[in-house]
Amino acid sequence: MFRAVVLIAAVVLAADQLTKYWAESALSGGQTITVLGDLLQLRLVYNPGAAFSIGSAYTWIFAVFAAAAVVAVTVVAWRVTSRAWAVALGLVLGGAVTHLLDRLFREPGFARGHVVDFIDYAGFFVGNVADIALVVGVGIIMLLNVRGIPLRATPGESRSDEQVSSSGS
Repeated sequence: MFRAVVLIAAVVLAADQLTKYWAESALSGGQTITVLGDLLQLRLVYNPGAAFSIGSAYTWIFAVFAAAAVVAVTVVAWRVTSRAWAVALGLVLGGAVTHLLDRLFREPGFARGHVVDFIDYAGFFVGNVADIALVVGVGIIMLLNVRGIPLRATPGESRSDEQVSSSGS
């Protein structure tokens, strides 16, 4: 299952970086593209902080946290035999890696880079594809924990996540 985690993470990374490249070329002049009225728009923002630009003066700390998340998720992913856990960890790993790359290699400099955000959710916050992957991945992890679905199937137990999850219902 580790390969599945890495494959999903690679897809998230590619999708995030390609959409950021598009956003920087299509929205760099301050353009806004309306997708769903005031609910969903596309506009380019460079975010030095965390969600809602919190901690903008401490960008390097977010690089450290992203690196720690990448290491932690990778270590956990080696033990996974559950498809649902592989999907969740792949989403989180992909989102963490792409945020780490932004922090390390984007302007204004190494470990101080700003994350490219471009999906504006009704003026509440502006995010990107990696943010979506992180939120969905963490949501799946919470659901798996609540349902009691383990990272690894025990010997003799079915490896089907659906069968494991329905046994507790």
